[in-house]
Amino acid sequence: MSKDPAFLFYPNDYIGGTMGMTFEEKGAYIELLMLQFNRGHMTSQVIGQVIGQLWVKLQDKFKIDEKGLYYNERLDLEIEKRKTFVQSRFNNLLGKNQYTKKEAHKTNHMTSHMENENENVIVNRNRNKKGAKNKKFKPPTIEEVKQYFKESGYSEESAITAFDYYTDLDWHDKNDNPVLNWKLKMRTVWFKDEHRSQEPTDFSPLNDIIKTLKK
Repeated sequence: MSKDPAFLFYPNDYIGGTMGMTFEEKGAYIELLMLQFNRGHMTSQVIGQVIGQLWVKLQDKFKIDEKGLYYNERLDLEIEKRKTFVQSRFNNLLGKNQYTKKEAHKTNHMTSHMENENENVIVNRNRNKKGAKNKKFKPPTIEEVKQYFKESGYSEESAITAFDYYTDLDWHDKNDNPVLNWKLKMRTVWFKDEHRSQEPTDFSPLNDIIKTLKK
């Protein structure tokens, strides 16, 4: 990976840290920070060549490492933070990040789980279809049909007509499709308005009135 060309700069911290400096000293300070960023920790000779006598005013902004080189501690910290951040983003692209691994594990787990669920749904559907095909239809008795028609507000004559119709067709409809749910077939076919209009009307109450008026 090539050298990072940038680091985070905090204007408020810089202004607070350089309060009381002259513009010349601030310029020299920025120069040393850029030098450290580009070349690393610095020798006193290099510093002297860059800013000369101004080093006396800025020396307290720098520390000395185990090799006797000068460095600004805050800048080192920001460089390291930036390096860690950039490396983490790079790892994300390669799938090496711990969070990426967790997400990949989660994705693989969910994919496997979903595949298993889908397989179960397909198997269950096939079982249901197979069960429906294997389930033998049991035709209703005439009494069952009469009772269902009566509960639905239809006459016994209509029940007998419907029962005879499907019995003659071996419990298939007019398109030769098997009747698997006879109650549903009665509701959708025989409980229609055209069939209701054919229901015999009971005129006995009216006849009783007529008989009474004739007396």
